[in-house]
Amino acid sequence: MSPAQQRGLALWAALLSAVVCLGFLPVSRLVSVLILLAVLGLAAAFWYVASRRAEQNDTLYLDDLPEATYRQPVVLVCGDLPLAWPQQSQVLTVTQGCWIRVEDFQDLEQMARQVLWQRPGWGRQLSVMISVCPQKHADSERLTSRLLALRWQISQLRKETGHSVPLVLSAQAGSSMMSDLLWQAAIPGEGVRVWRESTAPCSIAAWVTTGGAAVMQQQVLMNNLMSWFHQHVKAVFMDENPDVPAIAPAAVLWGMGPILAGSLASSAWTAWLTHHTALQQVAGWQPVGTDSTVISPLPDFVLPLLPEGRELTPRGRAWRCAFGLFMLAAIAALLSSGWNNRQLLHRVSFDIARYDRIPMDDYGPKAGAFAVLREDAVQLDDQARNGVPVRMSLGLYQGERLRLTVLEAMRSYVPPPPPPKPKPKPVPKIVRLDSMSLFDSGKAVLKTGSTKMLVNSLVGIKAKPGWLIVVAGHTDNTGNAQLNQTLSLERAAAVRDWMRDTGDVPESCFAVQGYGASRPIATNDTPEGRALNRRVEISLVPQANACQIPGKPSASSQDDDASQHNGE
Repeated sequence: MSPAQQRGLALWAALLSAVVCLGFLPVSRLVSVLILLAVLGLAAAFWYVASRRAEQNDTLYLDDLPEATYRQPVVLVCGDLPLAWPQQSQVLTVTQGCWIRVEDFQDLEQMARQVLWQRPGWGRQLSVMISVCPQKHADSERLTSRLLALRWQISQLRKETGHSVPLVLSAQAGSSMMSDLLWQAAIPGEGVRVWRESTAPCSIAAWVTTGGAAVMQQQVLMNNLMSWFHQHVKAVFMDENPDVPAIAPAAVLWGMGPILAGSLASSAWTAWLTHHTALQQVAGWQPVGTDSTVISPLPDFVLPLLPEGRELTPRGRAWRCAFGLFMLAAIAALLSSGWNNRQLLHRVSFDIARYDRIPMDDYGPKAGAFAVLREDAVQLDDQARNGVPVRMSLGLYQGERLRLTVLEAMRSYVPPPPPPKPKPKPVPKIVRLDSMSLFDSGKAVLKTGSTKMLVNSLVGIKAKPGWLIVVAGHTDNTGNAQLNQTLSLERAAAVRDWMRDTGDVPESCFAVQGYGASRPIATNDTPEGRALNRRVEISLVPQANACQIPGKPSASSQDDDASQHNGE
């Protein structure tokens, strides 16, 4: 994908992350913002790493690569490359595929990463061909070490890309008796076939039968090349190794053509041929100097046998990535919405169950549970009227069903009865007696005819435990205040004495007070007002331990006995 497509995908991912984090996640808004910032920071870090990797890969940029939509096989060629590569560029595109040369100083795995960075869709169509020319190697052990390194790189490449990366093994030898290039290929399921530029592919038997003695000699040399290659090359990739998995080649090629330049006078191939054929000299086979002209074409016929690409175009991959990000966001939103609805269902169901468990006559807890249900009903009613919240939407909302259940539970509520009215506090009963009807002016002795009036007026004033009989005398403001005070006290005492003696009431039931003219109930400026102020007031006042009647417990002792009885 192009940098513009990558930036577009990054913005699309950021937008989807914001929608999911701020609209659906079942966490608080602060936690949602923190998660969103973490996701954006992670995306920025990946962007930075990708940019750095792009800068590093720019140093190995390959020119002349086919377009990203190219779907034919792409083969990395390494090993003993032809000295005369058909063109200056490392990339050679032919009708049936693309060859990419890997120089000796370049790393196969690094070259593959570079190709896949420039063309990410080529992973499936990428293959590797290792070419070995026995005439260029004097040390078999050094060759084995080099091939083991390539085996390791191919195995690592398969792990990194996740693709099979087929391997093609190729052996090329030069002979002065060859005028054109001869290939023999071993392909799984097809056996060994002969490939030449001028003729159609055929079996070895058909080729030898029609070729005569010269072809027979060439086949003898080819058979020896096959034997050497199997022992020194193919076995290196197929032998069991605990550190590196075996790599079975998709095809094995043996090529023989005109004299190869750069051949060694004493090579591994020379030693093999001399040892196995008992020939010291092979006509037309001995290697020549480096000034010979060499043209060694690549085996284009093997390209149709290698896998082709089926990847999407860069724009298609971008759309697929965008759709994949959308699906991930949709799944996250659905899961979050489902969880939010589950939490709502769990909370309201718990409130209803708690309300049902509390007895109706347990008024306090029942009223509290009813208040919680009322809050739930208000919330659900608001969602029904104003729309479902985004975090509970996507077709998973359960509030409507819960609202009806909550309303049904609330209908069963019976409010507690009103509290009983408080009992009025006892108000002392006050009896007002006219002093002039009881006493002569300036006197504190009861008149002879006042007894009947006292009896009629004091019918409701009865002595009882816990109540004190208060007798208070009052005068007008006429005369000396001190004398009025004494007179009011003596008149109150006279009334007390009459009540005590007449009703056989203990002394402890009375309290005598004289206020003189200090508490008028009317104005003293008129004769009528002064007549009202001249009075004796008798009232019952609650007081603990008052009026101790002999032989009966006091009111306070009765209350103590009752409390002790209840405690027992």
